[in-house]
Amino acid sequence: MKRLNGVWIAIIFLVAATLACNLSAAKQSELMGEQTVTAAQLPEPTLAPLPTAAPQVMALDADAEEQLLIDLYEQANPAVVNIDVAATVFGEDLNDFGSGSGFVIDKQGHIVTNNHVVEDAEQMRVTFYDGFVAKAEVIARDQDSDLAVLKVDADPERLMPLEFGESSSLQVGQRVVAIGNPWDLGGTMTVGIVSALGRSLPGKITPDQGFYSIPDLIQTDAAINPGNSGGPLLDSSGRVVGINTAIRSEGRYNSGVGFAVPVDIVKRVVPVLISEGRYRYPYLGITANGEVSVAELALELDLPVHRGVLVAEVRTGEPAEQAGLRGGTEAYDFYGQRLLIGGDIILAIDDYQLRDFDDLIAYLVRETSVDQKVNLTVVRGDEMLQMPLTLGERP
Repeated sequence: MKRLNGVWIAIIFLVAATLACNLSAAKQSELMGEQTVTAAQLPEPTLAPLPTAAPQVMALDADAEEQLLIDLYEQANPAVVNIDVAATVFGEDLNDFGSGSGFVIDKQGHIVTNNHVVEDAEQMRVTFYDGFVAKAEVIARDQDSDLAVLKVDADPERLMPLEFGESSSLQVGQRVVAIGNPWDLGGTMTVGIVSALGRSLPGKITPDQGFYSIPDLIQTDAAINPGNSGGPLLDSSGRVVGINTAIRSEGRYNSGVGFAVPVDIVKRVVPVLISEGRYRYPYLGITANGEVSVAELALELDLPVHRGVLVAEVRTGEPAEQAGLRGGTEAYDFYGQRLLIGGDIILAIDDYQLRDFDDLIAYLVRETSVDQKVNLTVVRGDEMLQMPLTLGERP
């Protein structure tokens, strides 16, 4: 009994101690002027709303995207035309042999398209978005940029010119829209992005079987097919940033790799074609080693630099020879290609650093004119030279 009484005494002591603690806390609150509340007296908690608005926001964004494209089409399509080209075949009557696209650039009836759309045409018919048809004449063509300017006789109220943008500010990933007439399906719009910038394609073949490149082309994955040639490539504001000109495909159908002439070249060339009938391109008078770059050759030949333009040949009597540039002196086999090496390497033109020959051609077309004076930075052996040069006119 004594042991049992001891256990009860311990329990009673613990309960009394606990009550003492609670009483002490309550007493302390009373002394501090605080009031104690029970759980039942606490206010109802306010819960934050669940994030249920996200799907609605996404739907609104999708609707805004669709509306932007709808508005862009309604704004731009009236300026885009279909061009049917005809020629005499075997002395018979005129026959249609192809078609392409174009677009109105002013109220005087000027239409821009690709040179390759109209170069063999004897007669052209232009069909507007509303079915109106007019005959067109060629004002001027330029094979080197693959551009041509036509003119139609139409009521100025029918002519709704497109606004030119800027291609120099384009970025890879930027959305672009193509409108044209692929496979004679008029008023077709396709949407994509700028896939790459600064591409080049072979253009005019020279008498010695070389070629002049069309520089600075825009690459896009917006669907471009035969018949799109000459149509506009537009930014999200409906401004022209390029002219659709070519696709890379084995079967003449869209493979997601299309090319457009940048609008900065269009703005430079087209006004001169209208006013003078031809465009004069600046010219150095050199040839390079095809598509083989200095960076590739540097690995094999231990060149002093890894970029620039390795001069293969200098044309007799041309600006490069007059400035003192030197071409290659030794033949070299490079993975099946016969090259000329040992010539000067052009590092820069007017402090514009050159990566390769395409950079040089693009700079000449974009930034210079015939008879303009430029300065070349040239590597010759272990020397770094500055060579002033006056540009000539491309033959």
